[in-house]
Amino acid sequence: MKLYNTMSRQKEEFIPLEKNKVKMYVCGPTVYNFIHIGNARPMIVFDTVRRYMEYKGYEVNFVSNFTDVDDKIIRKSIEEQIPSEEVAKRFIEECKEDMSGMNIKPATAHPLATQEIDGMIEMISSLIEKGYAYAASDGTVYYRTRKFQDYGKLSHKNIDDLQAGHRTIKVAGELKEDALDFVLWKPKKDGEPYWNSPWCDGRPGWHIECSVMSKKYLGDKIDIHAGGEDLIFPHHENEIAQSEAANGVEFSKYWMHNAFLNVDNKKMSKSVGNFFTVREIAQKYDLQALRFFMLSAHYRSPLNFSAELMEAAKSGLERIVTAAGHIRHLIKAAPMSEKTEQENGMLDAANAYTLKFEAAMDDDFNTADAISAVFELVKYINTNVSSSNSKQCLEALYGQMDTLCGILGIILEEKEEALEEEIEGLIEERQKARQSKDFARADEIRAILLEKGIEIKDTREGAQWKRV
Repeated sequence: MKLYNTMSRQKEEFIPLEKNKVKMYVCGPTVYNFIHIGNARPMIVFDTVRRYMEYKGYEVNFVSNFTDVDDKIIRKSIEEQIPSEEVAKRFIEECKEDMSGMNIKPATAHPLATQEIDGMIEMISSLIEKGYAYAASDGTVYYRTRKFQDYGKLSHKNIDDLQAGHRTIKVAGELKEDALDFVLWKPKKDGEPYWNSPWCDGRPGWHIECSVMSKKYLGDKIDIHAGGEDLIFPHHENEIAQSEAANGVEFSKYWMHNAFLNVDNKKMSKSVGNFFTVREIAQKYDLQALRFFMLSAHYRSPLNFSAELMEAAKSGLERIVTAAGHIRHLIKAAPMSEKTEQENGMLDAANAYTLKFEAAMDDDFNTADAISAVFELVKYINTNVSSSNSKQCLEALYGQMDTLCGILGIILEEKEEALEEEIEGLIEERQKARQSKDFARADEIRAILLEKGIEIKDTREGAQWKRV
């Protein structure tokens, strides 16, 4: 298995620090509002990476935090006149609901920044003792960026070229030694949450939070650190500086970053009017379609979101789910006989698509090519299976589809598969109407079911239905 390492700018063979185990940290959202579709991309991408690692037999310790103290959360709390912890708690729950809708597995740990303050104070104290940080007269603690000799190694920029994102003009009253120094601890302001520290009552800077949470839940050195490419600089660069100076070892062996998501070929922005939350998308599409769309391109390629592309993703997903439903229908009525030689040959041929899927995922998690392999498997199954196949054969083919789609986080069984009694009764009544040649009543029931979101399809194997 090879993955692209942002640090080395090339694909590298994945070799875990500990045999059959993977320690992976993914930067999570700042919880001041509903998550947007830009937040969704890394969630879906790295959940899929985790799923494939587990499929390959690794035990994955997957940690993804919630940033629950931040300027945006504080602004929201002032705006709504409620405590900032209430804002954070509410939107953590909303985020978890959206993640569930996208079939994102809960992390091994979802640490909250506010619950790890003691560890942050401890790491900051260590950095001060080692000369990598200093407390200014107002209680602000800064990191001495230039003291860390490897600063810039992830973003591949010389430290003197890293003025972007930093103020080069000294602001009156600012007590930095150098314009590139960044904040580890900041003094409280009126109305803001704060914690006691040796330097002042205040709160941590953003970067120190992830360094400390990664260390606590995964250890000083981890296998994979991941997130959106917007985090490479300064967030991940600063994490490296903090963690490696404090712990004395390499922070992460591999760095993975997904590319940006644009909307209608433009950067997503509220001012432009092309900003969408996951909750808004869920009003129009099943979030499985959003997940399928996100995986339709390689994670390192920029992805453009549009209504047309979402409709294409919805149609592609329906092809797969419909094929799976057809096999389940055949399984129910299939004979219990042993597999024939011909069926064994069919299963051997079908296994080629699993190998193709694995080759795509082994090549830096190329989900676009992996989805192509799934479509090829679906086409093969649709062409070759029938009601004459044995239950064993059909179950093996369904299991193969289910396994591959499970790695992608795609659910093959439609929601609420058990029909309500009223709908079951209508389908049964329609079947009786057809048998007695009362086609007017059969058509009437079809229309009633369609209004309820149920589409009926008459096949040689009987009536099949799906939600629309």
